[in-house]
Amino acid sequence: MNAIEITLRALDAAERAIPPGQPVYMLNLLRYRARALYEEGFDAAPCSGREAFHERYRPAFRRLAAGKPLARIFSGPVLASLVSPQGGRWDEAAINEYGDFAAFRSMVDTEAYRREAAPHRHAALEDFLLLALTKAM
Repeated sequence: MNAIEITLRALDAAERAIPPGQPVYMLNLLRYRARALYEEGFDAAPCSGREAFHERYRPAFRRLAAGKPLARIFSGPVLASLVSPQGGRWDEAAINEYGDFAAFRSMVDTEAYRREAAPHRHAALEDFLLLALTKAM
């Protein structure tokens, strides 16, 4: 099973590794499901994984991010994979800039995120890679 959950353990490790107070860039690599797969009992109309991500997850994330230091640097389709594990493929890549890691964590480490946004990301994605980056000094 591919990991798509942002865990408390991963957030804690990143917080220890990333110097506080400096911008952080989150690189997202996304592979969508053909059909969104919601947990039983979650009320959502059928749609593709791409639709669940763009039309449900992103708007929910933007609402939660309102007023926080966040900028989309890049978002677009992956056209070719030049170096990748065998069978590895990504549909889309995105880079978002946050004022610091604490700003990112303050959005994803909340009950509101887990209730309003995460179910759509989980349903949408077959696989997900999220890397925290900083600019070289």
